[in-house]
Amino acid sequence: MESASWFVPILPDKVDAWKAFTEESEARKDEHARSRRRAGITREVAALVETPQGSFTSVFLEADDVSRALKIMLQSDDPYDIWFFEKTQELHGMTRDDFHTPLPTKVYFDYREETVSRPAESAKGVPSGSRG
Repeated sequence: MESASWFVPILPDKVDAWKAFTEESEARKDEHARSRRRAGITREVAALVETPQGSFTSVFLEADDVSRALKIMLQSDDPYDIWFFEKTQELHGMTRDDFHTPLPTKVYFDYREETVSRPAESAKGVPSGSRG
């Protein structure tokens, strides 16, 4: 599984519109999920980051191939995907052409916990690391 994260500036005076866009995306979650499944995206996070230099969207995607997933979405004629990229242009000033270049990101560190099992004593109510 590949992951990528990057920041995208939000155009001046568009933060409220960005928030409305995320709310509408959530309200259209079935369409959003179909779009992402079709592209092979298994996780997507968008967070608002406000700094003295302006407001940004922090984007995180996971897919077997993030670049391929974005290409699938870009080539889609699905009304949701078209709407999504129109809003991306309105809020961030990014056109579909901006997504055809490599993402402006390189992962230098990616920690993952590979196991989800817990020590037996944790299951019995004894905190991990505590020894009698």
